[in-house]
Amino acid sequence: MKPLVFLHGWAQSQQIWCQQHDIFPEALYLNLPGHGDSGDLPSDAWAKALAQQLPLEPCLLVGWSLGGMLTLQITRSFPDRIAALALVSTTPCFRSKSDWQPGCDQSLFAAFEEAVASGSRRLLNRFFTLMLHGDGLSRRDYNMLAKQAVDRKHPPTSEGLSDGLELLESMDLRQFIAKVSVPTLIVHGEQDVVVSTDSGRWLAESMPNSHLHLFQNCGHAPFLTQPEIFNRTLTNWWKTL
Repeated sequence: MKPLVFLHGWAQSQQIWCQQHDIFPEALYLNLPGHGDSGDLPSDAWAKALAQQLPLEPCLLVGWSLGGMLTLQITRSFPDRIAALALVSTTPCFRSKSDWQPGCDQSLFAAFEEAVASGSRRLLNRFFTLMLHGDGLSRRDYNMLAKQAVDRKHPPTSEGLSDGLELLESMDLRQFIAKVSVPTLIVHGEQDVVVSTDSGRWLAESMPNSHLHLFQNCGHAPFLTQPEIFNRTLTNWWKTL
């Protein structure tokens, strides 16, 4: 099968894929610049730096949230490195615009900016809570996932957080989406309050070679809160390539 690579989202690290590490031990788990143990880079260098870490053989690239947007950017700039995609909780345009209603509104984005500007870990912890909104987790299960999935030893740098927000603010990939010809699995939680489910539906309608899988009673991180279904879905997709 094709090489498998995972790319996480803003304010997290490759540790967020803790429910996948044992199931896909041969996979490559990358950190965004300024996240995990990865050094800082200017935001306009992120996609190229990540592409340079991909296997030589075209891979199945799994991107979540900001990682999904970067996955699309890598596909546009380095198409020979990509065999297929899995876009998890991904949008082609994170910010709301006059012609893009599924985007994030100003109040939520301002909260992200406040968290970065203040350097408050409490506010970033609130973002983790927002990610899992809609999953109906008990306090015990939430605490267990937070302990397993968050890299406390290597928190994101202030530069990494700021640069990631800059990308979320500026990236608009809508004009490129119809040109994505590689097989693409689109995964989205129906209760996602960070990236609207309408974004996932729009991607599925706009990409000619895509398949949409919606997770019920699920928020922004289906691979974390419903790992059995996610891992099985991804495995079945991987086997078809």
